[in-house]
Amino acid sequence: MTIKELEPKELWSNFYSLTRQPRPSKHEEKVRAFLVDWAKKNKIGCRVDAIGNVILTKPATKGMENREPVVLQAHMDMVPQARAGKKHNFETDPIETKIVDGWVYACDTTLGADDGMGVAAIMAVFASKTVEHGPLEALITTDEETGMTGAFGLKKGELNGRYLLNLDSETEGELYVGCAGGLDANLTIPYQTEKAPRGMVAYRLTIGGLRGGHSGMEINTGRANANKLLFRHLRWVAECGIRLISIEGGNMRNAIPRDAEAVLAFPKEHEECILKEFDKVASWVKKELGAVEPDFRIAYEKVRMTPTVITEADTQKIINLMLVAPNGVIRMSKDMEGLVETSLNLSIVKTTASKNFVLKALLRSSVDSAKEVLGERLVCLAELCGGKCQLTGAYSGWKPNMESQLLQTMKQTYKKLYKKEPVVTAIHAGLECGILGSKYPEMEMISFGPTLQNPHSPDERCNIESAKKFYDYLVAALKAIPVKK
Repeated sequence: MTIKELEPKELWSNFYSLTRQPRPSKHEEKVRAFLVDWAKKNKIGCRVDAIGNVILTKPATKGMENREPVVLQAHMDMVPQARAGKKHNFETDPIETKIVDGWVYACDTTLGADDGMGVAAIMAVFASKTVEHGPLEALITTDEETGMTGAFGLKKGELNGRYLLNLDSETEGELYVGCAGGLDANLTIPYQTEKAPRGMVAYRLTIGGLRGGHSGMEINTGRANANKLLFRHLRWVAECGIRLISIEGGNMRNAIPRDAEAVLAFPKEHEECILKEFDKVASWVKKELGAVEPDFRIAYEKVRMTPTVITEADTQKIINLMLVAPNGVIRMSKDMEGLVETSLNLSIVKTTASKNFVLKALLRSSVDSAKEVLGERLVCLAELCGGKCQLTGAYSGWKPNMESQLLQTMKQTYKKLYKKEPVVTAIHAGLECGILGSKYPEMEMISFGPTLQNPHSPDERCNIESAKKFYDYLVAALKAIPVKK
């Protein structure tokens, strides 16, 4: 069986079509063209705004013209992550899928159900001749995963809806009414190089096999950060005369890094001892994290010695910086049990040709002041290391409105459909609702979706049963939207 044969077919056939369209963040031109062409073929009103968002319109079905207008919202891009050794070009290659025990997976890459399932649901509703609904719009945003560019770039007045249904959540049966805000931190630490001392040997040390995942959804699961583990190994042998040559780890701000590597040099007389110490630290990590990271591994191989190395002082500075830099959950919410309030993901590290050590991090918090002070901690840390830190891309969280008429409608509809109350909660991940709400303050919003696990990693999967419930609920909710006041 292929995913095109799953029920409801109108949802899964659209998702299959999306897997054929390359759509990594920052490279959405092909999927955008596909959506525009699809809308034209189905005689659906469609336009592309100045930033690259696709906006669809559809009149109400007969007898529903007096309902409050609704915006369905999802994003077209996906996080491009592949398992080590998997050859996949996300800018050209389709996503191949498989069905295992009631779940849809990709074959060693991210699946793109985040947020391909939301887009597929929009397509199904807009193409349907039987779904009952009031006046409809759809906003399919560009570049959500790396900067929420589409939401930031949306101009006021583009949308007319009173209610917005965001289809980008990841647990069926939960209605999200709030989310964390975000902030990007970009640290740049200059370093000096010098001629490599005599008698040095060079090795590449690699950390891999980690689970990674969504830096909002999985930040509280105890999953390891490859960048932090790499520098833990390096710190343990820092007094043995090691010199860094290059560093590279992580590749997406909103994904917990799964792989990292350092090329380093050290005196040949310490070679055997240092390699044994690497193994020793690795054995500690396996004991500490075995239940969470069963596939953790390190590897080291001898490589050709380079003419230059980073100075000893700057090597120590970079190692110390990475060891003390905050990472993971900073504080749990005092208002909602089990919800992370503030977190930080040390996403990307690398050395550059301009002799800078670059560290990129994503900060999240549902409390703006907590997010801001965490950013200032990184600014101070960078300054202590003789560098600088730029804080960019700040956006506020989405504050819950528990009195929302839309929320009451959505709760009643879910209970009527499934004979139980939905869970009303907030999410630590960043949703576009916070940004859109700043542009449309009177718009009431709810976020929901099918059950996804391990988004932003090659273990991403979508539960098939939950996808049907998600789509059936969307259809029922559209029918239940109240009459205009």
